[in-house]
Amino acid sequence: GRAGFVHNAADMTPPAAPSDAVAIELNAVLVALTANQPLVLTLEDGTLLPSGPFATEHPTLQSGVRAWVERQTNHPLGYVEQLYTFADRDRPASDGRRRVVSISYLGLTRERLSAGARDPEWRSWYRYFPWEDWRAGPSPLIARTILPKLAKWVEAGGEAAIRRERQQRVEVNFGDGAESWNEDLVLQRYELLYEADLVPEARHPAGDPVPGMPMRHDHRRILATGIARLRAKIKYRPVFFELMPPEFTLLQLQRAVEALAGRPMHKQNFRRLIDAQGLVEPTGASTAEARGRPAKLFRFRREVVLERAVLGSKLPLSRPI
Repeated sequence: GRAGFVHNAADMTPPAAPSDAVAIELNAVLVALTANQPLVLTLEDGTLLPSGPFATEHPTLQSGVRAWVERQTNHPLGYVEQLYTFADRDRPASDGRRRVVSISYLGLTRERLSAGARDPEWRSWYRYFPWEDWRAGPSPLIARTILPKLAKWVEAGGEAAIRRERQQRVEVNFGDGAESWNEDLVLQRYELLYEADLVPEARHPAGDPVPGMPMRHDHRRILATGIARLRAKIKYRPVFFELMPPEFTLLQLQRAVEALAGRPMHKQNFRRLIDAQGLVEPTGASTAEARGRPAKLFRFRREVVLERAVLGSKLPLSRPI
């Protein structure tokens, strides 16, 4: 059989099983970065993450994930980590008989391009979570659409104590739509919208959900988990270099981190942080710009991370105006 995991209905047809049987499934949040957009690899017109049954010939789950990804993208995976195990009782297999235990992974790679065109299965993660992109300032979607809908949900809570609890959750996760934004709360925000029936995946979805491309099953929840994990990770481990080309300018590096964090960075402070940790070194080459001053090219000093732990530091985020 083929190694890794696939998404093929014929390959995934299970034998008859008792109602208490468990199927083990792997899901992968595979992230790449192109043209300052964080991309995620999807299947079936963007409605699914890569997933399939665990292949027992692999000695570890992670080796199965690596083998599958490298075959699909023609690129070796850089950073890989297990995200979470989803085992809710409402996750039935396709035969409706078995309970699915889904083990999800986060992997970083480089987007595969074919014939000079973007592979349509790589999609910006902001298509699924448009309110998470604050690079150009606070997302207008929050104040214009999300907060008014959540206000109705708060009022529908009935008892005063329930309304207060709901309002506190809205304030913690979304603030006022202009300030106090915590970019790490991606999963909590999605789950709040799910509970308020404001996303199509909800059990009783409202007729007018908030904008954002839905996914089948609980794959948008898994994607939210991956984004949140990566946003938190880049603040203390320089995994974003796994998404960069071998040579890059400091501006390209800053734009890459901004794309992942969904927030603008303070240019001078960002460069001081990179320089203080000795993460990059000049290659001696520069970009060939048609206009303007050529920019120096740098490379990642991987041995720095191998030799010592990089000091944790908050990213130099530019605060909302």
